[in-house]
Amino acid sequence: DHALGRPDVRYRKYQIFAVVAVWSALVYAKPHGPKPVSRLSRFLSTRITTWQALVLTCLAEYLRRDFKKLVPWLESPEPLADMYNRDYFRATWITTALDAGFWTAMRIRPAWLRDFASVLFAGYYLVCADQADEMVRKVRGKLSLEHLRVSWNKGTTPYLSFMSRLMRPPRLKMRYRPRKIRIPRSSESPYKDPVHAWLYYDGPLGELKNHDKIILDIPGGGFVAMNPRCYDDKLMAWAVKTGFPVVSLDYKKAPEYPYPYALNECFDAYYSIVSSHGKLIGLPGDSVPKIILTGDSAGGNLAVGTVLMMLQGRDRADRRNSRTLPLPEALILVYPALDVNMSSWLTDEQSALIKDPTRRKANKAVVKRLDGDYRSMINTPMPSDDELDEQDIRMSKVKRSKSSGKQKLPMRTRLEMTSMISYVDDRVLSPEMLRAMVILYLGENVRPDFSTEYLLSPLRAPEELLREFPKVYMLTGERDPLSDDTVIFAGRLLEAQLHKFQARKEAGLILEDAEFVDSDYVYYELVPGVSHGFLQIAPVYARGFRLIETCSTWMKTVFE
Repeated sequence: DHALGRPDVRYRKYQIFAVVAVWSALVYAKPHGPKPVSRLSRFLSTRITTWQALVLTCLAEYLRRDFKKLVPWLESPEPLADMYNRDYFRATWITTALDAGFWTAMRIRPAWLRDFASVLFAGYYLVCADQADEMVRKVRGKLSLEHLRVSWNKGTTPYLSFMSRLMRPPRLKMRYRPRKIRIPRSSESPYKDPVHAWLYYDGPLGELKNHDKIILDIPGGGFVAMNPRCYDDKLMAWAVKTGFPVVSLDYKKAPEYPYPYALNECFDAYYSIVSSHGKLIGLPGDSVPKIILTGDSAGGNLAVGTVLMMLQGRDRADRRNSRTLPLPEALILVYPALDVNMSSWLTDEQSALIKDPTRRKANKAVVKRLDGDYRSMINTPMPSDDELDEQDIRMSKVKRSKSSGKQKLPMRTRLEMTSMISYVDDRVLSPEMLRAMVILYLGENVRPDFSTEYLLSPLRAPEELLREFPKVYMLTGERDPLSDDTVIFAGRLLEAQLHKFQARKEAGLILEDAEFVDSDYVYYELVPGVSHGFLQIAPVYARGFRLIETCSTWMKTVFE
């Protein structure tokens, strides 16, 4: 590769054949090797067994490969050493091996042989973890749509689906299988084909007539992959723990159906359920059902976009105005992707939202990351929380002072990287995957203005719409490349709600002694030491099912 100046699999193939052929011929022609080593070979052959020779050869190769690990100053630093907690890192070891195995076998035909070979290769990569990392690194460098779908849809393959069912806790198992349903669109919709969905309800269909509450879920998958059955662990657990029917939308995926098709599909499904008073899924239809809207990753983007479509008051057809739709009771977003503009640096406004003193405790991990990005490069110790608070106060005073140039500031950088860049080495969500996801979602003919197209990037939504949002719950990993989306969106929602609260107070619509409480409008948690997709890997991530149950607790709280 290096001599010819072009890395290529074909060159490596020819090299392997040549090396094997030459050395096989030499071993056959001269069993004890050339003259310089033949005498030593004859001497050792009478004193070392074949087994000992094999073991010693393997040990020599092992030491050769890992020698630099024995000498600290020869070894390169490990970027993942302090990135995840132990449980999550072990989970990524398994998911990386699965990705490598499934990508290795993806060209095999027929399907039954491919499924078996995928698991077989994954077992090999579990043992040879370094080779799994290298395989995944190379594939991500040249990603295709097929690679994304093979990786993200692997949970529905026979063997992994069977293993997932075995590992699911008994307390979260449904007695009834999920049912596939179709939600017809209203006559006012510009689209005519129905929206496909799956109904998760732990009871006979006849009992749905006793319900007036629905959990409407929009699954993730980078807009290009994953149907609700990839989320059986999460959706079944919610159905069991809450007792409510859970409807998960199987919206059509890009690039076959690019933006905004999936968003319109989600809006139409919500509209049809509300306008039919829930009859479409088996509810009695006596009144408008109460709905909690949920979404994870790309599904979080679509969930927020659906609410924004309700609020913006545009006519989607001649006789339908989205302002007439009742809003959901609450939004529950799990590691949502709310900004498809993959920027490298935080704006001053975004930085101020993250470092707001009222949210300092909730954003503690994010603030430390922002300060640590610079300090880690110059080997400066991280300050304590109190020192960080004091530095921020000094910085704010200096900005307000006209003589700020005369004041000596602590060593800090004004540039602050987004989480997408800070966690560029993430094992779950790489920059290449994010880039591919956005390109495929937008399609060939869409060139959006990322600063204003808030249905595509809900993080950019105007404040007048954010003021009208229902209560929002959010859950994300603190090491997620998308974690800034959660923290910044929470900050924008709280600012908007605070301005609305103050305006109502000044108008005499609220008591003078009333206080603004953040958790009445937005509640969010950053899970320490984890990245993206922890609800999808619950069977291999120790905390996964507990976090799923946390969401179900929020749902019961909202409906109660």
